[in-house]
Amino acid sequence: MTEEILNPSAEEREFTGEEINELKKIRTDKLEALKADGKNPFLITKFDWNILNTDLKAYYTAEEEKAKDAAGGDEEALSAALEKIKEKKWRIAGRILSRRDMGKANFIDVQDSTERIQVYVRSNDVGDEVFADFKKWDIGDIVGIEGFVFRTRRGEISLHATGITLLSKSLLPLPEKWHGLKDRDTRYRQRYVDLIVNPDVRKTFITRSKIISAIRRYLDSQGFIEVETPMLVQNAGGAAARPFVTHFNALGEDFKMRISLELYLKRLIVGGIDRVYEIGRVFRNEGLDTRHNPEFTLMELYQAYTDYHGMMDLTENLYRHVANEVLGTTQVPCGDVIIDLGKPFERITMVDAVKKYAGIDWNDVKTDEEAFKIADERHIEYDKSRHKKGDILNLLFEEYVEEHLVQPTFVMDHPVEISPLTKRKPDNPDYVERFEMYINCGEMCNAYSELNDPIDQRERFMRQEELLKLGDEEANSIDEDFMRALEIGMPPTGGIGFGIDRMIMLLTNSSAIRDVLLFPTMKSLN
Repeated sequence: MTEEILNPSAEEREFTGEEINELKKIRTDKLEALKADGKNPFLITKFDWNILNTDLKAYYTAEEEKAKDAAGGDEEALSAALEKIKEKKWRIAGRILSRRDMGKANFIDVQDSTERIQVYVRSNDVGDEVFADFKKWDIGDIVGIEGFVFRTRRGEISLHATGITLLSKSLLPLPEKWHGLKDRDTRYRQRYVDLIVNPDVRKTFITRSKIISAIRRYLDSQGFIEVETPMLVQNAGGAAARPFVTHFNALGEDFKMRISLELYLKRLIVGGIDRVYEIGRVFRNEGLDTRHNPEFTLMELYQAYTDYHGMMDLTENLYRHVANEVLGTTQVPCGDVIIDLGKPFERITMVDAVKKYAGIDWNDVKTDEEAFKIADERHIEYDKSRHKKGDILNLLFEEYVEEHLVQPTFVMDHPVEISPLTKRKPDNPDYVERFEMYINCGEMCNAYSELNDPIDQRERFMRQEELLKLGDEEANSIDEDFMRALEIGMPPTGGIGFGIDRMIMLLTNSSAIRDVLLFPTMKSLN
């Protein structure tokens, strides 16, 4: 077998295990030959590159335009100016992704952290010995190159190599065009290969980094302080979710992985940090689907002396700001629709939404039994032992409303039964000052006027503990230290929890959460 299999032009196919083993042996033998010849690439510790591929292309384009302007149509003057550009030497480093062999000269494509650039390698320029070694190198090898930039007859900006060095030997073949790695499961497991051969994937994760940086800059500009709180906790509260449990050997106690950031951040509001946020991983022992991964990135922020209306304003401004800064527009493609983040977001109560889309006026429903009857008529599944009137309203919302909420919509005023940490509405204590924002039919964030009444909070925690005893593994239990903090006194506060991964899905037009997680949770192959 030869290395030609790495660059099949006639068909795209998956390597068999036998082929991969044989190719690995070929490459390993080449490495051993290099070592025997005193040319072990793994003994090289550094390469001083001085420009990225993207910047090199931009440099040549700008210099070329200057030369054209200065020449004013004089071809000889233009030719002389372009030759002048070649006097400057550049050094790049990256991975060989393709080769076009023309005997004493080769074209290769070299990819760095930004993009690919074509490199012209000729025996006369790099020397016969180096060129002879170079001809034995493989696609996937990492190289350092010195040379000058020019434009080929076909118009492609390229680097003309005057020197080339093998920096790292690739022992396994790369798929040229994602041969055998089209399967999403394999792509997620081998993200390192996905990033090498798929520029769009790399762009997604660069955009992810920019989005998180833009969020931080915006919140910092608004006077928020970023903090870090524990991941290992004795009481995993702040959300309706089943926690992961681990054992802390040094203390001889079971601990839980946090499911939320809420209870510690509220302690800081009590402590006088009036605007606080955290961006970090949380862990929920739940299923996997296109919008859920058991570990994900959550941002929670809390602001003293405001309410959920203030949080709506902040959310709308934040989304608009991040889209403008990172994408340069508030018109965001999402599947087959354009999400308009530029116009005011719709605001609707949960009761009005159910009336609008399900035709049920929940204001006429007075008792749990009346709610159960409506659920039966609409074939909504529920559990009488733990569900009440407010729970049924939420189930109806999920069944009839969510699928209609494509453009940004704040759904406000949830029933108290599903909101154990939220302040009641003063004029209607069956509901709370809470909103969830929906975009493209999915929840993007959850926000409250935070409950700061310790007596009411304890009563709701006790209700949660009753649900826990009835088998609800997502219910909260009483956090006595948090209760102590509330009893010291917490000011009126607005708070939000943002699913960062879902925001990134929206702004990168990604259909699955695994597409925006570098290393999503996967079942073992063993």
